[in-house]
Amino acid sequence: MSEPLPTSSPPPPEARRRTLSLLARASADELRAAWDALPAKPEVKPVRGPETGLVMVRGRIGGGGGPFNLGEATVTRATVLLGSGTAGHAHALGTDKAKARLGAIFDALWQEEQTRPYVESRLLAPVAARIEAEDRKLAEETAATRVDFFTMVRGDD
Repeated sequence: MSEPLPTSSPPPPEARRRTLSLLARASADELRAAWDALPAKPEVKPVRGPETGLVMVRGRIGGGGGPFNLGEATVTRATVLLGSGTAGHAHALGTDKAKARLGAIFDALWQEEQTRPYVESRLLAPVAARIEAEDRKLAEETAATRVDFFTMVRGDD
C-alpha cells in the first residue's frame, strides 16, 4: 500500500537561501510595517532566543588567497514556532532582538503556501528592490570616480 503524496512540497533550498538573505538584510522598519499590515497574526511561540552573540568574520588575502580572521561581528538570532507547527529561523547583524524575532516569523510564514504570496509581495520584493537600488547607486558613484590609466611605451630610437 503506497503512502499518500504530500499536499505541498517544500520550497527549493536556493529559494529559502534567498529568503533568509533578504530577511537578514531587511530593516527593522520594513519588517515591522509588513507585520502591522498582516491581516491575521499567527500564534507564535519562541523556541530559541532572540539571543545575541559574536561570530568570527573571515577574509581572504586578495579576495581569493589564504583565509584570515578579520574580527568579530555582533549577530542576533531567533527561532520561532507558529501555531501551525512551522519553524522559522533568522539571523541579523547587530543587537536588534525584535528584528531577529520578526525575521524568524516571516521565514516561517514564507514556508507556508497560504502566506508565502503575502511575504513575497509585501516584504521580500520591496527589500530586494531597495537593495538593488542601493547597489546601483553605489556602482554609479564608484563609476563616477573611475580613472582610466594607460601606459605609454617610451621607445628608444
